[in-house]
Parts: sequence; C-alpha cells; structure tokens
Amino acid sequence: MTSPHGPDASRPRDHDDADPATAGNGATAPGTAAPGLRAAGWALAVLGAATLAITAFTTPWRALPEQAPPVAPDAARDFTAEQLARSAAFDAVVGPPAYLSLGLTLVTAGVLAATPLGARLLGRLKGPWWLRVLLGVLAVTVAVELLRWPLGMWQETHLRDYGLSVQTWPAWAADRVKGIGIRTGLTAVMVLAVVALARRVQRWWLPAALGAFTLTVAASFAYPVLVEPVFNDFRPMAAGQLRDDLLAMAARDGVPVEDVLVADASRRTTALNAYVSGFGATRRIVVYDTLLRAPADEVELVVAHELGHAESGDVLYGTLVGGLGAACGACLLYLVSSARTVRRRSGVPSLADPRAAGLIMGLVSLATGLSGPVQNLVSRQVEARADVHALDLTRDPATFAAMQKRLAISNISDLSPDIVEYVLYASHPSIPERIALARSWAALNGLPEP
Repeated sequence: MTSPHGPDASRPRDHDDADPATAGNGATAPGTAAPGLRAAGWALAVLGAATLAITAFTTPWRALPEQAPPVAPDAARDFTAEQLARSAAFDAVVGPPAYLSLGLTLVTAGVLAATPLGARLLGRLKGPWWLRVLLGVLAVTVAVELLRWPLGMWQETHLRDYGLSVQTWPAWAADRVKGIGIRTGLTAVMVLAVVALARRVQRWWLPAALGAFTLTVAASFAYPVLVEPVFNDFRPMAAGQLRDDLLAMAARDGVPVEDVLVADASRRTTALNAYVSGFGATRRIVVYDTLLRAPADEVELVVAHELGHAESGDVLYGTLVGGLGAACGACLLYLVSSARTVRRRSGVPSLADPRAAGLIMGLVSLATGLSGPVQNLVSRQVEARADVHALDLTRDPATFAAMQKRLAISNISDLSPDIVEYVLYASHPSIPERIALARSWAALNGLPEP
C-alpha cells in the first residue's frame, strides 16, 4: 500500500528514491511551511508588475491616431447573406467540440490540482524518482489525449464537410501524434526540472524562474528550425516577379529578409495563411502554397502584414514577455504548491515527491488556460498594428479589403463572433474589424474608402 507521505515504505529504497522530506539539501518536510515564501512572493510581485507594466506600456492599444475617423465594423456591408449564413453554420458546428475540449482540459487540470486522484494513480508507478516523474507525465498525457481524441475527430469531420481539410485520417492522426509528442517532451523537461530542483534546493523557485525564462527564449529560437519542419516541407519561393516584388518591398521597409519560404500546406488544408516566426538568424517569412493562388497584389499585402511584425520585433517582444510570464509562473507554482490546502487536497506533500507530476501539470494547465484571454487581447492589438503597417507600406486599402474578404471566405472566418468566443479564441481582430480599420485608414489618408 502506498504511504501518504512518500514512496512505498514496504520496499527497499536507494538514494534516488529517498523520502522527499530528507532529499537533497533539505526539501520541505510534509506538514511544514516551505522556506523562502516571502522572498518568492516578492519575486512574483516584482516580476508580475514588470510584466504587466511592459505589456501595458508597449502594447499598441490604438492602431490608428486619435484623429482617424471611426468606422463601425459591418459584416453585412461586405458579405452576402449566403456567406454570412455559411460562416454562422460553420461556427455552430465547430464550436461545441472546441468548447468541450477546453472544458475537459480545465476539468482535468482541476482534478489533478484539487483532488488526490492523480497522486494515488501515479503512486503506483515503480522505479527511481526521475523515471516515475517521466512515466507520470506520459500517463497523464495519454489519459487526457485519449479523452480529447474523439473531440478532435469530431471537429476534423466538420472541417472536411466544409472543404477546409483535405487530409486522410492517417495523415491527420500522424500530425496529431507529432504535436502531442512535442508538447509531451517539453512538459516532461519542465516537470522533471521542477521536481529535481525541489529535491535539491529549498528555494527552488529562483533557479526554476531562471530556467523557465531561458527555456522560453531557447524554444522560440529553435521552433522555426526544429519544430516547423516536422509538420511541413518548406522551399524557397520560386524566382519570378512575385518573389522580386516581395524582397523589394522588404528592402523598402528596412526589414532584413534572407528568403521567403513556401510551406506545402495544401496537403492538409485549403485555408490561406502566412506568418513570421523566429528572430535573428532564425527569422523567416512563410507563405502557404494555397495563398499563391490569390492575386499577386493580395499576396504582397499579406506579406506586408508579416513584415510589420518583423519591423516591430513582435516575435522577440512576445518571446521576452512570454519568458517573464514563465518566470512568474515558476514563482507562483512555488507559492501555490506550498499552500497547506493544496498539499492536503492533492495528496502531494511536496513537489519533491515524484507523484507531484500530476499536480504540476494541473497547475500549469490552469494557469495557461486562465492567461489565454489576456494573451489574445494583446495579440489582437499587435495584429491591428501589423495591419496598419501593411496599409502604410502599400497604401492600397482597396486591395487590403479584397484580401481580407478572400481570407474570410476561404477560411470560413467567424464574421460575427460572440463575446465568449472572441475573448477565449480570437488572437486576431475579426475580418469586419480589419476591413473597418482599412476604411478608417483610407479616410485619415485622404484616399477613397474601399
């Protein structure tokens, strides 16, 4: 039978399996307050205040100057009744699986953080502490993803019905497994590091905060060259007028661009997209091959938007703010996991206990979910600034509006999102908002309103 305070007391334990109460340099004993709570609290307050201040003062809360004439978004002005109905119908069928998936994630996280179920199940694992941590991460991930898998299939079925997905089921499953594998690997590194620090260092929040910041920055550098190729093949855009025009536009904009890549997105979707990722030596602008079917001037406007991100340093900015947020999370994890109520309800006496893998994953998942709306709020403002940059660079609001309409129709965008969807999921302004922005920009600059 598993002891409530550590590994099974009925079997011999080597040094690696030492009781968390005596592990390392004095990990917190069960039932006692963790040392350094005040210091961790002050660190959280300082880091949190710095993150909020940087976000508040650097986020472009107004994309256009105050003197820009206000233009109200009006989906009915730009889209037919049939297009509006198709958008609403699509949203109605893809919304339920998305909401259920989010709800399942939050409920599972709550169970891991507020009940002893996770600790009891992970307490059955055998082996050295580090192996039990890794197996715990794997076990929790497999259980959650098995529950989420039917919801993913449900949503994929609707994407196929509306012509957005062209994948076979094996290809869809392979992509999903790849994503799960990458996330699980990163989670395992994070959880293993936290437990290892908790076993060796009393005030483990400090190295954990530094490590979280470093890992976030390193992942941003590595993502374009290590993760993106797992899902897509990339090739340089073919030589020709479009490539020359894009590189010339980048040079005119003062943004160093070594190359423009084309992703083979058409093997899984009909959606149109482009993005910028990485920074420094890993920065690249990527265009979906599906987007190349659009008129060249619309492709240029999409790339001009991405150049806006590069010119403003949005990837670097997001990485640094994300790193600060991760450091805050490490401090918050220390404080929350030290609370007597959390330890009692979760059945985990200390994060030095390998059974804490579930608790850590639950708390991190809750923090990620709760911070999502704030991240979306900031992201929408940043995207609006990139739209203004594209308009300033091309001075072509008519093509901008045409491009937004094409994106909305091809991607079946939600043309009238309700407030809950907008807060929870919208990382970009709605298409009607973006077209209204172009009209306001045109009026401000004395150009015909599109």
